[in-house]
This record gives sequence, structure tokens and C-alpha cells, in this order.
Amino acid sequence: MISWLHPEAYTFPPVSLALRDPEGLLAAGGDLTPARIISAYKRGIFPWYNPGEPILWWSPNPRCVIYPNQVHISKSLKKSLRKNDFRVTFDLNFEEVMRACSGPRQNATGTWISEEIIDAYTRLHRMGIAHSVEVWRDKQLIGGLYGMSLGRIFFGESMFSKETDASKIAFSFLCHQLNKWGFALIDCQVHNPHLESMGAIEIPRDTFIDILAEHTEAVPHQGWMFEIDTQYILGS
Repeated sequence: MISWLHPEAYTFPPVSLALRDPEGLLAAGGDLTPARIISAYKRGIFPWYNPGEPILWWSPNPRCVIYPNQVHISKSLKKSLRKNDFRVTFDLNFEEVMRACSGPRQNATGTWISEEIIDAYTRLHRMGIAHSVEVWRDKQLIGGLYGMSLGRIFFGESMFSKETDASKIAFSFLCHQLNKWGFALIDCQVHNPHLESMGAIEIPRDTFIDILAEHTEAVPHQGWMFEIDTQYILGS
């Protein structure tokens, strides 16, 4: 049985109580206030649910992660990077990135990124906790991603591409920049082939929780501006 969260308390049950089927389901209910979301992420828990249904909170085991210094840049991605016909930014249009991530996907129906989710993470963005990466060609947004930063951990949420390799360009820039800033880990939540191709691996949930305990309370990085360029990535 999963726990129903008290509406006025931001505590969660131990992640060890998460179900195995469906994998990682831990609790339901509560709300998406910044305090509750931050409390959840520090414990290795994240919200994921369909619009109109109760909020569901998850902590899967194993956990999909990528170490920023171990990102893999494929030959095809290097070719896209060498064209250098794009511009990459941080936090230039957070809400537009979220809305693009909520758009239709191949072989998928609907989206979990509802107006409620967009509102919640936009509030976290205004607090300097949630961040976006944008990839532009001329003035057109062609790809990007968004997530949360707590201490020296980045929690990836979703990404999108309107052109080939655009989301991978965003992710490669993010990984290299976070590595330069001394970030320990990027949380990818659950495995998918797209992230695996860039170096994501699965680690035991207990290991993930230990990493969070060590790094989420670190002094957060100030001033989210890119200090790297395409040549930095290709030359590393």
C-alpha cells in the first residue's frame, strides 16, 4: 500500500517502502508547493502523474544517472556540433522550454507536463532553483531541456528536439558546464535509450540517496551563464 501525504506536512515515507510494481511508486496526494517539491527531490523522490489524477510520487530502484565528466559525444553528435550553426543559452525562456517538452511525442498519447506542473516548476525557476537550456537557430527554439538544481546535483526533468540532435546538443552543453562547476551528478530518473547513448547508467537507489545526502546541501552555484563553447566540448 502507498502512503497518502498529509496536506500540511512535507514529510515522505522512507523510499525503501516504494512499490516494486509499479516500480518506485511511493506516495500519493499532497501538492506541488516549492517546499514540498524541494523536500521530495532531496530524498530522491519526484512527482509524475497524469493530468486530472492524484499527484503520484516516485523513487525507482535502480536510478538512472549520468556523471557530468562521463558524458559520451558520438561521432554523429560531434558532426552536428562542428557545424556550429546554433546558439545555446541558460534560462532565456524557461516556460517556452517546458511547453515545448509538453508537446506531442512520437508513439505517445497526451502529456504529464500539465498546466499545474508548468506553474509549479516556473515558480521554482523564479526562485533560482529550476533551470532551462535552450538551443536556438537564428531566433527559433529548436531544442532544449529543463530541470532543478539543488546544491551540486542537477535533476533532469524533460527535453525536446525540433531538429536532429538538438536535445543532445543541449544535454552535452549542460554536462560539460556542470562538470566545470564541480557538480557531482545529473539525475535522469528512469532509463531510456536516448540518455544511455550519451553515457547514462543505472545505480542502486541506496547509492543515489547517499550521493544526494552528500551534495544537495552544498553551496549552490550562482549565476547560470555558459562559460564553455562548442570548441570546449569537442576539444575535451
